[in-house]
Amino acid sequence: MNVFPLITAHTGCMGHAAHSLESLCAALKVGADVYEDDIRVTRDGVPVLAHDDEIALPGGKRGSLAAMTLEELNEALNPPILELADILNWIRTAGRTMNLDIKTDDALKPTAALVKRMEMTDRVFLSGCGHERADLAERSGIALRKLLNINVDSFRSLSYAEAVQQACQEASRTRCFGLNLPHQAVKPELLEAAKQADLAVYVWTVSETEDMRRFAEWGVDSITTRDPEKLIAVRDEKNGAEERTEWTQS
Repeated sequence: MNVFPLITAHTGCMGHAAHSLESLCAALKVGADVYEDDIRVTRDGVPVLAHDDEIALPGGKRGSLAAMTLEELNEALNPPILELADILNWIRTAGRTMNLDIKTDDALKPTAALVKRMEMTDRVFLSGCGHERADLAERSGIALRKLLNINVDSFRSLSYAEAVQQACQEASRTRCFGLNLPHQAVKPELLEAAKQADLAVYVWTVSETEDMRRFAEWGVDSITTRDPEKLIAVRDEKNGAEERTEWTQS
């Protein structure tokens, strides 16, 4: 039986707000293998779940997450911002894995230190690392597995084969274990090149059932979706079909 791709639940899954405990709990409840969320750090170096630096404050004001301490943020926000440490405790209890989408270079060291302190290096990996950030992680001694976020612009300026070659070379050079890329950029040629380079292929963010089926058939290593329940149904459908085939051939 072919191995089905890891099912990665994108933050904001199953109709819940992004960066929310409800989204995480929904992903765990339906049985996602991996949970993805965006990571930034406060002024006092606390890793938190957030996509953007700009945040809405009371009275219609706007603020900068990076310019505020955790205490200042929680005094201003309701509900309070979620700390990565709290989410990692849920991940550990559930026995799952977390994809930490690093949004700034400044988030690398505090995130790595937190993961090491919680003894969860085997339960997390980094994404959000373009070539420069992946190289910075290497030079900084960040001992966490990481994916290379491909340079999408290279797929516009180079031939497809050249862009794929560049992505594989950059991933290998910065000791990334795989490529992280939008599903629109994936073709069988990329999967073959990644396989030759011993690189995993993680695709995001997939919504349609037919796309899920196609990428599973092509053999990607992970599919990220905001509807993990739909992807689980595709997996169950595929496994059921394979079991029936094996039974009729036995």
